[in-house]
Amino acid sequence: MSQLYLTTEELAARIKYDARTIRERLKDSVLLEGKHYFRPFGGRKILYIWETIEQDMLCYSNQQAIGIPMASGGVCHG
Repeated sequence: MSQLYLTTEELAARIKYDARTIRERLKDSVLLEGKHYFRPFGGRKILYIWETIEQDMLCYSNQQAIGIPMASGGVCHG
């Protein structure tokens, strides 16, 4: 099984977000440890799993397209 592992800076360049936004807003709220990223050898460095992130972005994007946006920011799925 071959997966693409990205650093925070590489992920930021790929999804056009600032690396700081990924670290402060997305990590541990949208991007979850064990699913979207891991810490190799128990260290401080974080590696993101590109295939999982890409799949979740596309899945969420497709769900939003068929929903009705609500004033509160939510989505009604019919």
